[in-house]
Amino acid sequence: MNSSIERNFKRIPYGENENQFGDLRLPKGDGPFPVAIVIHGGFWREKFELEHMNKFVEALTAKGIATWNIEYCRVGQEGGGWPGTFLDSAKATDFVRTLAKSYPLDVNRVVTIGHSAGGHLALWLAARHKLPPNSTLQTSKHPLHLKGVISLAGVSDLALMHDIHQWKETIFGIIDNPTRDLMGGLPKDLQSRYEEGSPMALLPIGVPLVLIHGSLDVNVPIGISEHFEKVAKSAGDTVSFIPIPAAEHFKLIVPDSEVWPVILESSRNLLNN
Repeated sequence: MNSSIERNFKRIPYGENENQFGDLRLPKGDGPFPVAIVIHGGFWREKFELEHMNKFVEALTAKGIATWNIEYCRVGQEGGGWPGTFLDSAKATDFVRTLAKSYPLDVNRVVTIGHSAGGHLALWLAARHKLPPNSTLQTSKHPLHLKGVISLAGVSDLALMHDIHQWKETIFGIIDNPTRDLMGGLPKDLQSRYEEGSPMALLPIGVPLVLIHGSLDVNVPIGISEHFEKVAKSAGDTVSFIPIPAAEHFKLIVPDSEVWPVILESSRNLLNN
C-alpha cells in the first residue's frame, strides 16, 4: 500500500473524550462521495484500536468511497461499556452530517461496515430508530439514515454471544466474557439493556443487510450470522448471508484476500441501491 495513501487522512474529534474521534479519508476527485462508516472490532475492549482497520479503509477509499473510521470509548476506559460505547458510535455516525459541511460527502449515501464487535455496532446503528423513546441509548429523533449495513463476522445477537462465552467459562474455567463486560451483567438480570443493545432484539431493521462470515471463525461462530439471517428474513428484512469457505475471523479485513471483492461489490450495491 502506497505510504502517501496511508497519510491521506484527517483525524477529527466528534466529542471531547480522547477516544471520541474518527479518521476521515477522501477519494481523489471532487465528490460528493458516498461514505462508509467503518467500525473496528476487538470485543469492545480497550486494547483494540481503529488503526488495525487502516489497510481496509485505505483500500476502500481508493475505490471511490469516503471512509469515516471511528474510534469509541471501550471497556476498560472511562466512558466505555454500557451505555457509552453505544452512545459514542451513534454520535460518530450522526457527526457525518457535520463533516459534510466541510467535506464533499453525500449524506444520502452512507453505509456502516463493522468487523466483529464493530459488526454488532454497525447493525445496531441501523436499528437504533427502533429504540423506545425513553431508552438510555436514544440520542436523536432523526438518526442519520443508512443505505445498508455490512457485518463482517458481526456479533448480531448479544444474548447468544454472552451464552457462548459463558459455556467456554464453564468448560475451561477461564473467566472471560466480553459481552457481559460490555453490558454490565447477565441477560437474565439486564433484559432491557440486551433488548435495546442487541440487533437481534430490534428486528426488523428496515435497511438491506449483508452478513459476511468465515466458515472457520472461532472468535464469533458463523452460526450467529446464520441464525440472525433466518430471524431477520422472517421479520421482513432484506438479508444477504455470504459464508466464506476456509476463512477465519481476521481474513475478512485483509484487502488482498478473496473476501475483498465480495465486500467491495456489496458496498457498491448498497450505496447505489
